[in-house]
Amino acid sequence: MNTAPELTGNRPSPSPHPEAGDSKHTPMMQQYLRLKAEAGPLLLLYRMGDFYEMFYEDAERGAKLLGLTLTRRGTSNGSPIPMAGLPYHAAEGYLAKLVAQGESVAICEQIGDPATSKGPVERKIVRIVTPGTLTDDALLPAKSDRILASVFVPRKGYKTPRAGIAWLNLASGEFRLSECALDALDSELHRIDPAEVVIADDAEQKLTLTCSIAKTPPWHFEAEQAQATLLSHFNTQSLSGFDIDDLPVAQCAAGALLRYASRTQTQALSHIQSLQADRASQYVLMDPQTRRNLELTQTLAGEDSPTLFSILDTCCTPMGSRLLRRWLHHPLRDNPVVLRRQQSIACLLSVNITPADYLHALPLLQSLRESLNKLPDLERIATRIALLSVRPRELASLRDALTALPVIQQQLLKAGQQDEAGQYLSALASTLLPPEGLHSLLSAAVAQEPAAMVRDGGVIAPGYDADLDELRTISTDNGSYLLQIEARERERTGISTLRVEFNRVHGFFIEVSRAQSEKVPDDYRRRQTLKNAERYITPELKAWEDKVLSAQDRALAREKMLFEALLEQLTPMVSALAASAAACAELDTLVALAHHAQHHNWVSPELDDRPGIEIELGRHPVVERAIERFTPNSCSLSEQRAMLIITGPNMGGKSTYMRQVALIALLARVGSFVPAKRVRIGPVDRIFTRIGAADDLAGGRSTFMMEMTEAAAILASSTAKSLVLMDEIGRGTSTYDGLSLAWAIAQRLLTHNRALTLFATHYFELTRLPNENATSANVHLAAAESPSGIVFLHEVRDGPASRSYGIQVAQRAGIPAAVIRQASRELERLESQGAPTPQLGLFAVNARDETTQLAAQEEAATLAALQTAVAALDPDTLSPREALDALYQLKHLLN
Repeated sequence: MNTAPELTGNRPSPSPHPEAGDSKHTPMMQQYLRLKAEAGPLLLLYRMGDFYEMFYEDAERGAKLLGLTLTRRGTSNGSPIPMAGLPYHAAEGYLAKLVAQGESVAICEQIGDPATSKGPVERKIVRIVTPGTLTDDALLPAKSDRILASVFVPRKGYKTPRAGIAWLNLASGEFRLSECALDALDSELHRIDPAEVVIADDAEQKLTLTCSIAKTPPWHFEAEQAQATLLSHFNTQSLSGFDIDDLPVAQCAAGALLRYASRTQTQALSHIQSLQADRASQYVLMDPQTRRNLELTQTLAGEDSPTLFSILDTCCTPMGSRLLRRWLHHPLRDNPVVLRRQQSIACLLSVNITPADYLHALPLLQSLRESLNKLPDLERIATRIALLSVRPRELASLRDALTALPVIQQQLLKAGQQDEAGQYLSALASTLLPPEGLHSLLSAAVAQEPAAMVRDGGVIAPGYDADLDELRTISTDNGSYLLQIEARERERTGISTLRVEFNRVHGFFIEVSRAQSEKVPDDYRRRQTLKNAERYITPELKAWEDKVLSAQDRALAREKMLFEALLEQLTPMVSALAASAAACAELDTLVALAHHAQHHNWVSPELDDRPGIEIELGRHPVVERAIERFTPNSCSLSEQRAMLIITGPNMGGKSTYMRQVALIALLARVGSFVPAKRVRIGPVDRIFTRIGAADDLAGGRSTFMMEMTEAAAILASSTAKSLVLMDEIGRGTSTYDGLSLAWAIAQRLLTHNRALTLFATHYFELTRLPNENATSANVHLAAAESPSGIVFLHEVRDGPASRSYGIQVAQRAGIPAAVIRQASRELERLESQGAPTPQLGLFAVNARDETTQLAAQEEAATLAALQTAVAALDPDTLSPREALDALYQLKHLLN
């Protein structure tokens, strides 16, 4: 089987290498070229002694990507060979750099014995590293997953085109699939957030997601081939047991994905033991813009903090942090699982326990955090055991952690006995314990403080294997034997200063001073001559040297064999260990949510089936942590009060208020407590946000076009169970166009979609909407003026805002004083003249006849010319003469 997946990646194929079978190449280069043909466009790291080498185009590209020195290695077929290399012991750091740049790498190791090889040592591609198939701890981010996904869109056979998606977390073994409409594909991929996507070579769909793209032959996606791959892996006669019969397109994607992943690891993926269907009806759906605007795991500036995840993540283990991240991106629609999490958090906050080693009652939450802090990343350790790539120190950390699991189990069982709400915690406790015999096996087999790598020795514990112990004794405990030889040789030769010694360069030797050299026996053979001494070797000492030095090599070889045998013994335990890891991750996530709720005064939300959102004195979970004093606000949305028209000044807090409502709703659907005094959340199927200004220059879409595209998606998909945030819709065009669109969009949301909507606007004309539709209401963010300027109160009050305070905000922003004064005078003039508002312009013109319209147009033109002339004046800078001339010009305009 070809060990390299059929990839072309997201870069052009390199120029062709010389032919591998060309007899003009050296045997080693012929071997390299054969392996390079297997690797295809992947960078090939070719093991040579203590280095991984790259040749030809790979050397040139690798040197550029990694900052390596590009050299030449002799010639082959008469031409110099470009070469770049990196030390094998530092390979992980270089691999991390390559993967971060979207590169995929084939790793070639020596599998033959150099001592017995005739010609080049036998080599083989043993692993392929791609952005989505990472399993090494050094290459993986600790608190987030690296997902490998595949996408398949059949060209025919379906009346309504659908996309099949499958995704795999190779580091945990989680394997899922789903189907969606083509127009929802981008949204689904953003939800999954893969590091790499596998598609067919001839795929026509364009993916907007920023990630690595791998291509594979189209026949891998054929239904028959894909199903055969899945059946073979799971060793079943049918896939019906996975409840995926209604997802035929997704099955094609899953089969191709599993084939690709297996080839990158060059072995069966035994830790992937289930295939689960993801259905849109399970989750509160959010499009990419909503995830970005709510700053769940990344700020608008692309930073990791402050975000909702960063303030909630007090998890004690990396696997808990990863699960918390998944929960935040996958809030649930149905209540049972959400209530189970919520009740578990309440139990964690309420139960006290009295451990034997404490003199006082200890809160369960604190006790669990102390125990969880002792756990390593059990999830990824279990995976690496299954892939036979686990490191000795990881096994040592697993061994040490296993003593903490029974303690955690007992703590949870006591909680379940004390509180009915803790029943799920008791159920969780039943899956916490690792497989029987695992701890005793690791304690017997793994050294207390093993070396980092098996090749360094000192990995297997003393007493585990008698043969290994004997070899270690021979190779290390030779001092007494050498003293015996030294005493015997002194007596035999009569040389009292004779010494038996060892060094790494010359091995064992007998050293005799130059003056005593004539006394040495005939069986002494000179090994080295020094200025004042001679060094010799005897047959007996040579035999001992061979035995000792070979014992070291044999000890390392036996340790390697014993370690591989240990992994074979551990493999059947992977499933149970993975289940224990999953239970620990869930417990850790619940403990983190409880810990945050305890320290920041969060409450348990009420979940029911009545539509609506009721929040009493809610707070923004992230902003409240960033400022000294946060002003809480309430929100009431229901079928009878479906839309709030929010007005108020810029910087007054409209966006913060809207986002906090969405985040509270999302947290409630995750199962978390929420920042408020009291909360009731009804059914929520989607959360939409249309917030902020952005453009897509590469895609040829302006800010206004992006705004309208997002609004169109909201109008097309929102329902009476959706939460919609609309902020300043219609700003990117003329006042009349923008107001018309904002009015019509608001009406559509009220009368057709009937979504629960927060509609922030500076179009005061929209505050008339509640007069025409009783299911809408006005609220505003309060502000006041003081001698020093505008004061933002950040309080949400009923009714529309009295003014916008735009000039005051501009003043605070640093607009020059002369401009502020001129703007103030212009505003006073317009208000005193009763200038026609956009609303009058929209609704009054149609009532006029043609003559009136012409007269109005002439009057409007005169007024516009006058306004332009006045706006151009700056009285603070005019001389008396210039002011007089300006008055004459204005009088001329009026005549």
